[in-house]
Amino acid sequence: MDDVFDYVESNRARFIEELCALLRQPSISTQDTGVHECAALVERSMADAGAAARLVETGGYPVVFGEVRAAGAARTVLVYGHYDVQPPEPLEAWDSPPFEPTIRDGRLYARGAGDNKGQMFAHLKAIEAVLRVRGRLPVNVKLCYEGEEEIGSRHLPEFVERHRHLLEADVVYASDGPMHPSGPLVFFGCRGVMTLELTAHGARRDLHSGNYGGIAPAPARRLAQALASLWDRRGRVAVRGFYDRVRPPAPADRRVLRATPVDFAALEKDLGVAPVTGSSAATYYRRLLLEPNVNVAGLTSGYQGPGSKTIIPSVARAKLDVRLVMDQTPDEIEAKLRAHLRRHGFGDLELRRHGAMAPSRTPVDHPFGRAVVRAVTRAWGRPPVVLPNLGGSIPDWLFTQVLGLPSIWVPYAPHDEANHAPNESTTLEGFINGIRSTATALFELAAA
Repeated sequence: MDDVFDYVESNRARFIEELCALLRQPSISTQDTGVHECAALVERSMADAGAAARLVETGGYPVVFGEVRAAGAARTVLVYGHYDVQPPEPLEAWDSPPFEPTIRDGRLYARGAGDNKGQMFAHLKAIEAVLRVRGRLPVNVKLCYEGEEEIGSRHLPEFVERHRHLLEADVVYASDGPMHPSGPLVFFGCRGVMTLELTAHGARRDLHSGNYGGIAPAPARRLAQALASLWDRRGRVAVRGFYDRVRPPAPADRRVLRATPVDFAALEKDLGVAPVTGSSAATYYRRLLLEPNVNVAGLTSGYQGPGSKTIIPSVARAKLDVRLVMDQTPDEIEAKLRAHLRRHGFGDLELRRHGAMAPSRTPVDHPFGRAVVRAVTRAWGRPPVVLPNLGGSIPDWLFTQVLGLPSIWVPYAPHDEANHAPNESTTLEGFINGIRSTATALFELAAA
């Protein structure tokens, strides 16, 4: 791979500038800002790398699909990524404007630098490098870059169902999420997610808390009581049957987790608080990766301005997200949450689902996984951490459960990329080593 690596190194400055051009283009799917323009830019970037690229329309934002055929290749690799990004707000918290890429101390700062433009762009530059140096790829490659991941991949399921023939492959290789704090990472799936909104209603308008306090319903109090019922004193979810279908870890899962370090001092310094797991690595990874969880992502009720306003708010809302593990389903867990609320006297509260992704897993000892680990080791000069899955959620289930493919993920962004937050960044080392990793993986997967 030395000749390919030399090409990557000699074109380092150009690759970074081309990535900056992509980062300058907003693509905020939540706000319908610049997404179609970014799709066209990604299509051009795919074509420049050597792929036959086209936009495939969906009910929302287009999928950018590309293909590179290699005569005589025995295997096909499907590469996934997404070109949409999170909203940049609050803008005042950024040290440099979110869509003006800025390099400081070996890091590239911009919205999308880590999630996911920087990572998906590395695949394109890897394809370019191999084609320019070797003249052909060792495998057929298909590229599937969507524009709706940050809003739950709303139209990707329909796209996958409609275009199964287009997506036929032997394995999925993708990069998203952060690396491990100790360095490169390979993981084999993700927890699922379901987003919900729980609402308590009261009077038809806000009420004076002196004139009506004590006689009128108090939605904020009632919502707080309902939320408090969801957990026991140890912080475990108290919904009946919530853990019933949680799959115990396989021997291979236990083996890789025992070998995975946790730097609790560095974690506490980064977060500013100690993790609730204490200093047990086993508990930390079990709760983060292998167990489901219910989280309150937002609370809204009443007056939030300066000073005070003595009212009984007419409505109170909570945004919830539920992380799911194999073999849980969103429908099952939603039904158990509704039953819990009724059982505890909160059946009158409104529970509405916004979206969901199923959990997904590929065995950590899959032969393609071993090939990818070899590739990352060669690209980085050290072996990666191997985890059974990511704690977050990605649309991996479409590849493993709908298409029936093994799926392996290799993040190229640093563990502290600040994705979804101000000052998102990626390291230049991670971007360049990501290009090297993808290029090497194509050859290792061809030989696996």
